[in-house]
Order: sequence, then C-alpha cells, then structure tokens
Amino acid sequence: MTARAFTIAAIPADGVGKEVVAAGRRVLDRLAEQSDGRFVFEWTEFPWGCEYYRETGRMMPADGLDTLRSFDAIYFGAVGWKNVPDHISLWGLRLAITQGFDQWANIRPVNFLPGVTSPLRKADDTELNWIVVRENSEGEYAGLGGRNLGSRGPGNEVALQTSLFTEKGCERIMRFAFDLARTRTVKKVSSVTKSNAQQFGMVLWDEVFTRVAADYPDIETESVLVDAMSAKFVLHPEQLSVVVASNLNADILSDLGSALAGSLGLASSANLNPERRFPSMFEPVHGSAPDIAGEGVCNPIGAIASAALMLDHLGLAEEARRLDAAIEATTAGGVLPRDLGGSASTDDVTDAIIAQLTQALLDA
Repeated sequence: MTARAFTIAAIPADGVGKEVVAAGRRVLDRLAEQSDGRFVFEWTEFPWGCEYYRETGRMMPADGLDTLRSFDAIYFGAVGWKNVPDHISLWGLRLAITQGFDQWANIRPVNFLPGVTSPLRKADDTELNWIVVRENSEGEYAGLGGRNLGSRGPGNEVALQTSLFTEKGCERIMRFAFDLARTRTVKKVSSVTKSNAQQFGMVLWDEVFTRVAADYPDIETESVLVDAMSAKFVLHPEQLSVVVASNLNADILSDLGSALAGSLGLASSANLNPERRFPSMFEPVHGSAPDIAGEGVCNPIGAIASAALMLDHLGLAEEARRLDAAIEATTAGGVLPRDLGGSASTDDVTDAIIAQLTQALLDA
C-alpha cells in the first residue's frame, strides 16, 4: 500500500505561533506514524511574519499566494510583534491569505473540556457545545475605505471604514451554517444581526437569512441582535448550536465563547474555501503573546485542536476524532498549562496528548 502524502505549508509566523505549530506538527506526525502506512505529512515551513517584514519590508513575498496554491492545506501559528503595526502584520499575511484564497467560511468551535474550570457556573452541570460560523470574506473586514484630508492640519483628517454585505456572501455562509446544523444533535441556527442600527447591510443579512431558512424547514432558527447574543452566550449558552454571524460580530463572539470555555488558548479555527479551489488554512485563535513567547509555557491545545479540524478537512475523520478524544483525556487527567490554572509546559501538554493517542491504540 502506498501512503497518501498530504502536503502542508507550515507558517508559524510570530511569537508563540512558532511553539504551537511545532507542537501540532509533532502530534500530526505521530498520527501518521500510527496509520500503518496509510498516510504521511510532507511539511514545508515558511519563515514569513514580522521578522521577515523587518528584513524585507513585506510580511510574505509578492508571489507568496502562488507558492501556497499547490498545497493541500496551510497550518498557521499567530501573527504580530511589537516592531510592526498590527494592521500591517494582519493584512500583510493572515488576511492576505484568507482573502486571496477566498477562505470565506471561518469555523470556530466552542468546546468545554473536562478538567477545565469555566467561569460559567452553568458549565458545571450542563453540557455546552456550540460552533460559531463566521463570514470570513467581507462584512466589516472587507478592507474598503481610506484616510484623507490630512493636509488640512491636525484634527482634520477623515477615515472611512466601509462594511460590505453582498447577497452572495450572506447566502453562502448561511447555507454553510444550515448544512452544518443538519450534522449536529441540536439542529438549530442562530443568526446574529444588528439591523436595528445598521439599516442597510444588516437588513440585507436578515432578509437573506429569512429566505435561506425557508429551504431548511427541519432546522430551528432564531435571529438575535449582537448585544443580546453576547448576553445569551453568558446566561443561556445551552440554547446554542450553530451561530452564524458577520466577520466582526463572529470574531468578537467566538473569543467570548472561548473565554467562557476557559481560555483563548483552547480556541481552534478553520478558514475554509469549501469549493476547494484553493487550500484552506487552520490556526489557533489566540495571538502571538509576546509576553510569554519563547518561555515554553504557552497553551498548544488551540493549535492541536485546529490540527484536528485540518484532519477532518483532509478526509481523515477517524484520526480527527482520536485527536479530539486525546485532548479531552489530557485535560481530564489534569495536565493543564498555565492559562488553565495548571503548571504543565507546552511540551508537557503535547507529550500527554501523544501519550493518550498511543494508549488509545493499545486499548483498542
């Protein structure tokens, strides 16, 4: 049997991104070793990020997208460092990839892991699990606008940041959310809006949601203002299953969800081009954390859980479930990094997850 070779572009980028990508690679390579020769990962690592910017004036080469185009997937770390303004680092690398490859569906699961203390008292005795589906190509992060009139002198400059909502963009992310809801135990889609104040873009969002929902009579629906949804995340999270929202709203709400689960260090994500015209990208939600970078204490679970999402995308669903189970067994066993109230190092957590993968094979 010839092993299936998956080509993966690794972009650790900045800060703790380098540590968590290395951890995720170790776990994925161990899974490949345990596959009886069914598959292997062929890695190519790219040194793009803020250090590259300091040397070249660019976050990645001008032909970076052409270089990445042929890979099966992209495994990303975190972007940002003190020597580069955040909007330059983000737009120069991560957003350049997500928009350049039309990765329009951003999936951010909110998982409450055993052994992890949540600030929500409800999590102590209620099973909580939902997924935030983020429109990832337009909305508030479309990048439209500009700054002008600075020549008038101090205090006179004008900045315009224009949100973009299209019927196509709204419809495709909503259908994605409904299709995802059909695979879940609780078949419900919650749409996040702010159409009482944003009377153009978000009214279009609402109208498209109503139209698309009519094609899914088997799915329960609700439309909730973003401020009310923030409260629902805290007060009634058991009512959530799939939450679909615009670029900005989903970005904020998914961070809130991860904090409620225990830490941003747990949060995984997938930036998908569902048509598979381009490679999709998988990354933890957390930032580059300059304050702890290089100390070996960062939480690798978000990156490793993102690797599980990548396995699913590559058609390795069984391995993805094994990896999710290994993460749960690790936290349940009390191997917790500092941000979760423990003392385990990055390597300790990674070693424990690998050990759980091995033990599960022995027990099978």
